[in-house]
Amino acid sequence: MNQRDLLRIAVNLPPCCAPTKLRAAVLEVSSRASAERERATRGSAEDMAALEGGPFLMGSEDADCIPGDGEGPIREVRVEPFYLDRASATNEKFAEFVKATGYKTEAERFGWSFVFQGHVREKLAEMIHPPKLRWWFKIDGADWRHPEGPDSTIEGRAHYPVVQVSWNDAAEYAKWAGKRLPTEAEWEYAARGGLEQKRFPWGDELTPGGRHLCNIWQGTFPDVDLAEDGYSAPAPVDAFPPNGYGLLVITGNTWEWCADWFAHDFHLLGTRENPVGPASGTTRAMRGGSYLCHASYCNRYRVAARTQNTPDSATTNIGFRCALDRA
Repeated sequence: MNQRDLLRIAVNLPPCCAPTKLRAAVLEVSSRASAERERATRGSAEDMAALEGGPFLMGSEDADCIPGDGEGPIREVRVEPFYLDRASATNEKFAEFVKATGYKTEAERFGWSFVFQGHVREKLAEMIHPPKLRWWFKIDGADWRHPEGPDSTIEGRAHYPVVQVSWNDAAEYAKWAGKRLPTEAEWEYAARGGLEQKRFPWGDELTPGGRHLCNIWQGTFPDVDLAEDGYSAPAPVDAFPPNGYGLLVITGNTWEWCADWFAHDFHLLGTRENPVGPASGTTRAMRGGSYLCHASYCNRYRVAARTQNTPDSATTNIGFRCALDRA
């Protein structure tokens, strides 16, 4: 019986009927995965926040949680001390990686990537978009150097988050830098900035005093973005104030890849000590939301919110930041 079958049986049986040995087996699998999780210590801690770790309340049971995302239940989780990049990886940093290694991203190798409708330079009737996602278009020549297509450029965007990078691309960058991608637990611990069970890195109110503190959608999604926060596309990585841990723009702007394979239920019976996702899967976890998030469609800019994407996918609203273990 594989890990997923084991978990499915354990979580679907009522507590009074779930065999103790089965629950213990799930916990053992999860604890082993935690103990054997990837470590990285050789990278530089420059421009990284030193986080002390410890216990925190992870997850949410808010009424507006998105069904199937697996945000809850709220549970106490403990993470070890680690470093996290203060900001998302930038075009400038990613260019250094490419120059040093000659790396070609998956979008470059595929020869195309997804671009949001509002950023497509020339709309054509024959453009392809995924089912039920009419606002995304498959654009030939879109990649990290040309985020919106071949006639776009990152010139003047050195300190903007690199986008059009897949999970696999982000993992290769992290490896080159002597770092790794953060686990979901580490990401949420960091994003909360020391606040307990608040919806956002700064508190429960989205726009305290009418002030915008992140880059998300205002207006009617997906056709009218009023850009009241100042941006209708990715903003510079330092466009908004840091949270309590000194982390910049960790909510909205661009989604951030996490190390974990995504599962909506693995955490229900798994370890609460440095938890990681299942050993395998089809999609990787993403956190933080993006400039395309809106309460009417995708309010995943809350710190407990989560979503997923296949590890070879790239878009104009997905980026990443790296973690480093503290010796």
